[in-house]
Amino acid sequence: MRRIALDNDQNKKNMNATARTLRRRAVAWLLAALACATPLHAADRKPNLLFIYTDDQRWDAMGVVQREQGERARFPWFKSPSMDRLAAEGVRFRNAFVTLSLCSPSRAAFLTGRYNHLNGVINNHTSFPENSVTHATLLRAAGYRTAYIGKWHMGNQRGQRPGFDYSASFIAHGRYQDCPIEINGVSTPTKGWIDDVSTDYAIEWMKQNRDRPFSMVVGFKSPHSPRGGTNLPERLRNLYAGETSRPAPYSDARAIFHGPPPEGGNQPHPLAANSVHLDYLRHVTGADENLGKLLDALNELGLSDDTVVVYSSDNGYYLGEHGLGDKRSIYEESLRIPMLVRYPRLFGKGKVVDEMVLNIDLAPTFLDLAGVPLPREMQGVSWKALAAGQKPANWRQSFLAEYFYENGGGTLPPSLGVRAVNAKLVKYPGHAEWTEVFNLAADPAETAKLNAEFDALVKAVNYAVPANADKPRPSAAKAKKRAFPSRRNQQNTLQRLLRLHS
Repeated sequence: MRRIALDNDQNKKNMNATARTLRRRAVAWLLAALACATPLHAADRKPNLLFIYTDDQRWDAMGVVQREQGERARFPWFKSPSMDRLAAEGVRFRNAFVTLSLCSPSRAAFLTGRYNHLNGVINNHTSFPENSVTHATLLRAAGYRTAYIGKWHMGNQRGQRPGFDYSASFIAHGRYQDCPIEINGVSTPTKGWIDDVSTDYAIEWMKQNRDRPFSMVVGFKSPHSPRGGTNLPERLRNLYAGETSRPAPYSDARAIFHGPPPEGGNQPHPLAANSVHLDYLRHVTGADENLGKLLDALNELGLSDDTVVVYSSDNGYYLGEHGLGDKRSIYEESLRIPMLVRYPRLFGKGKVVDEMVLNIDLAPTFLDLAGVPLPREMQGVSWKALAAGQKPANWRQSFLAEYFYENGGGTLPPSLGVRAVNAKLVKYPGHAEWTEVFNLAADPAETAKLNAEFDALVKAVNYAVPANADKPRPSAAKAKKRAFPSRRNQQNTLQRLLRLHS
């Protein structure tokens, strides 16, 4: 009995010791949890990064822009409550552009922060180079979880998306209804409208990765063609019925590469039709609805304050302007894109920024916000300071726009241009006679070509280089020539032209 009693006493001592140990461990665990939790709510926490973009959404396909345009608005009845909400809660860049207005190239530029003549993708049939340095590869190396969900469209590229830990994406353009999705490269059937499906995958991934910094890209298929009818979810098919868009006020100002109008006058482009506009904006509304779902999910997960949300498009889109449809050339409707940004910890509410930002700026900005060093090869610039209300003294005053010939990509000629703050110069290689210069401050619709006056004066005075004009000396002829003027020279040339024609 004594022995048993001793054993019982020892058992009690052991149990008390175990309880004390468990209490100490519990306290230690709680302190550790609090220590880990504190940075999640600190102002200097690494932010989550969420980039959402559409396909072919023009810059003015937002309710907030239509209201701002007033009498000039083409779709004054169009509503986009989620985009408007993002603009009201964050920053709207009113002069956002792509450097090459085409789906795959622009997507590559967003990822790499580099111009397309250097990043390896200059058309719609080239796969994205898997060894590319992107914001995703660098963020993943810095400890971020990364995901790509939705439309990728780099040719017919298959497999897990390069640089991302997780991908739920479809091949090429996919289809709007019941589109197969590759989950980390494995084909998986889905049911429903593809942008709804992509949004559901994105929300589920955020739920599973909410406890550490993440970077996610969500690509919507809308409003890319084919549009309307069964390409829309049933809830959107009759939206805006009875509404009428205003015609493009300069549809008769034909693109210079199309030559003079045919006998009988200009025929409107098929994409200038009101029925096309209604379907186009129905698709944009679908994207807006899913943007709202993503914003609501961030709120429900308690992540809104700690997440940078960027909403944009891969390029602009013509709906009859200059007698054009689609994109590719470098008039304003093709180059300009929507750009909305929200980050409550750093950026103000309801702000607008008029400095020019580009698709190649996204990667440097994400890296800057995450505190990751920028590689030297990235050509874009972080707009973090701009969005935070600062005015960098050396912000860009111009940028280069480019487009290369595509086999099977249509009949548009290659082009190269400089878009400055208030002017644009466009050259078409092999067609010096098509060169265009526009004063965007006086002629934002790009209908009056300043070089037309130049050509008229040259003809009026019968200008020609005299036969006895001096020729360059051999030493000068051998001097190294620049392939294209420097940015400063581009800007100075444009400003001189503007002064001459002001």
